Amino acid sequence: MFTFDVVPGDSVLKILRDRRGEVLDLVARTYRSHEAGATVNPDSYFLRFPEKPDSRIIALPAFLGADVQMAGIKWISSFPRNTENGVPRASAVLILNDYETGYPIAILEAANISAARTAASAAVAATALRPDGYEGSRIGVVGGGVIARNICDYLHAAGCAPDAYVVHDLHEPSARALAGHIGDTQGRPATVTGDLETALDAETVVFATTALEPYVHRQFEAGQLVLNISLRDLAPDVILGAQNVLDNVEHCMKANTSPHLAEQLTGNRDFVAGTLAGVLDQQVKLTADRPVIFSPFGLGVLDLAVGAFALQQARADGTAVSVPNFFGETRRW
Repeated sequence: MFTFDVVPGDSVLKILRDRRGEVLDLVARTYRSHEAGATVNPDSYFLRFPEKPDSRIIALPAFLGADVQMAGIKWISSFPRNTENGVPRASAVLILNDYETGYPIAILEAANISAARTAASAAVAATALRPDGYEGSRIGVVGGGVIARNICDYLHAAGCAPDAYVVHDLHEPSARALAGHIGDTQGRPATVTGDLETALDAETVVFATTALEPYVHRQFEAGQLVLNISLRDLAPDVILGAQNVLDNVEHCMKANTSPHLAEQLTGNRDFVAGTLAGVLDQQVKLTADRPVIFSPFGLGVLDLAVGAFALQQARADGTAVSVPNFFGETRRW
């Protein structure tokens, strides 16, 4: 009962890199568990700073039943200005709690967990929302950071095989680094463009930026798939011109995300086709006459599922570090 482990980032990173296929399956199963009501996923809590409006730290508490039976909370910071010094934007920890006693059992470095679950959710959506595959198409990536890199890795792991990638980032060295990574890891052509419109012309478009408000106002075409991972790039009219699939409707309709802005503009949610779990379970039917936009707010239960998996693997391979006597008192009297 009183065992407490620390799982460092190098262990988490290796575990998740070596098991991307398992993570993809896990994320898809967790979406289904959430849709079936086997989770508790409260609102995220945002700590903001008046003198740093672009920065925040978010708490995501959650409980996952099913075969996990664990609670926990991710505490993740986003400080975009870190990138000016070559430091990743996000850092995080995940605390896992035993469901029977409530005692915390582990803390894990979680920036990699967060990136993996975000990327895996994008890849699960990519395969479900373009079931005919990616042959003969291009993927445009807007944003060249850690999340974009992970998304491209997970798209590859999921079997999404486009003819080429087109990468756009306001910071050209980041775009070139991502294009080089795609070429090195996938052996696939990846070009860099300074023209946003060129990236938006791709059959599939991935947004992975730190944008705080919409800057994309053009409509997408029928047949295009948009993975709206960073959530705030698209103007409300763009959302309204598409079929919209969300990870969780209530969670997406807050914090001035693009779907939330569309709801504020129209006063309704009629533009929402359904959830990704609904698509996976074939309960949501989409048509070919309009583009499809997937907008995931990011569910704490996904962090919990991936974190519990990483802890299990770290204990099995001996990379979890046990902290003796972590609890000062283990008896009431």
